[in-house]
Amino acid sequence: MTVKDDDEAAKAVQKSPFRISLEYIESQIDDDMRLQLPDDLEHVTVLLMRFKNGFVVIGKSAPVDPANYNPELGYRFAREDAIRQAWPLFAFALRNELTDISITNDVRGVT
Repeated sequence: MTVKDDDEAAKAVQKSPFRISLEYIESQIDDDMRLQLPDDLEHVTVLLMRFKNGFVVIGKSAPVDPANYNPELGYRFAREDAIRQAWPLFAFALRNELTDISITNDVRGVT
C-alpha cells in the first residue's frame, strides 16, 4: 500500500476539516537528497528529506536480495518511508494548534 492509498483511505472516512493530507505534506517538502553509500551498500537507498521549516527526516529502503535492487523503486520506497515518518509529526503539530498548546515557552524554560 502506498502513501497515496493511505491518504485516499483517510480522506474517505474524514468527518471534520482537520486532517493532514499527503498534498499538504508534499507542499512542505523543501528538498530530498539521496546519500551516496559505499559500493558494498549500493543496494541500500538512504534519503534525507528536508522540510521548509528545516526539520530533516531520514527515509531508507533496501531489498532482501541486493540482486533485486532497482534505483527508482529504492528512491520511491525511501521517500515514502520519510513521508510516513513525517505524517505523525505534522498531526502532532496540528493537534497542538487545535488545542491551543504551545511548547515554545516550555522548551525555553519560561513558565
